[in-house]
Amino acid sequence: MYLLFATYFLLGAVIGSFLNVCIYRLPNGKSIIRPPSACGSCGHRLSVLDMVPVLSYIFLRGRCRYCKAPYSSRYMFVELLTGILFALCGLYYLPGLKMALVFFFIACLIVQAFIDLDHQILLDEILMLMLPTGIIYAYYALPDMWDSLYGALFAGGLMLLIFLLSRGGMGAGDVKLSFVLGVWLGLKASVVCLMLAFVLGGIIGVLLLVTGIKQRKDPIPFGPFLCIGAYIALLFSPYLIYFYWNLFV
Repeated sequence: MYLLFATYFLLGAVIGSFLNVCIYRLPNGKSIIRPPSACGSCGHRLSVLDMVPVLSYIFLRGRCRYCKAPYSSRYMFVELLTGILFALCGLYYLPGLKMALVFFFIACLIVQAFIDLDHQILLDEILMLMLPTGIIYAYYALPDMWDSLYGALFAGGLMLLIFLLSRGGMGAGDVKLSFVLGVWLGLKASVVCLMLAFVLGGIIGVLLLVTGIKQRKDPIPFGPFLCIGAYIALLFSPYLIYFYWNLFV
């Protein structure tokens, strides 16, 4: 079992390295295949040893091997995060198609969350990949396809209502992402996802305002909170619903 979890973590860390490329290049309209990865300071092409997930950052102390310029620790963070999220899936999914689809889902969530943090946008191209894979996942994992439809209509409809009432306070990308998340999660898990997103968004938003990191008129992207809520709901919604129900009933 431990070997299997280690394998999931290593797979996630390797994929996380590729996700870093996607996060940097996709919003700028660049190819994720060419040119090969290079140092952002000196332009030297990176070798395999420079791109070993997590370990390269540690052994090189966060600096380019060639020009010694520092680079962001977020590269290592994304690799670690992807590895940990993949490993946790091993508690709930057996190797197979459903697990592969969930890994793809997690990868898309990570890319969307960090792009939204950096640029305040959610990419339609990734949503168009998430939608058909979500339908396939729903066919195998949810009680029936109606549950997927109800989840999409609830999550997308609620966010659309908020979008219209807020007059731009909520982005259209958040509406589209919520609709796609509903396809993946079904109705009950979609409720959990949105509740978690609003609670987390409210708490973090207040903390950012209190600490002065953000001002009242500064935009705070909501996509990352939706992505966090979606991951938690995907794995833990039955337990959270059971806990919530027994807490008040």
